[in-house]
Amino acid sequence: MKANPEERVYSVFHSPFDPCPPKLYRTYVVPVNQFIVFQPPGLPQFSPAEALRHGTLWPALYSPYTSRKFKGE
Repeated sequence: MKANPEERVYSVFHSPFDPCPPKLYRTYVVPVNQFIVFQPPGLPQFSPAEALRHGTLWPALYSPYTSRKFKGE
């Protein structure tokens, strides 16, 4: 499985008195636009058709969504 650079992982606190089976870690996604604060000149662009498919004009801001249903969580 390819690692997603926008995905962060943290370990969950588990009490010894918790009756539920523990989840050892949880994940969350940090949007790519949090890292690019302004549009640099000459940023590569998708073609118009590709931009519509990806939901953004710039490949640097594209972040594919992977459903948790297929991750096994």
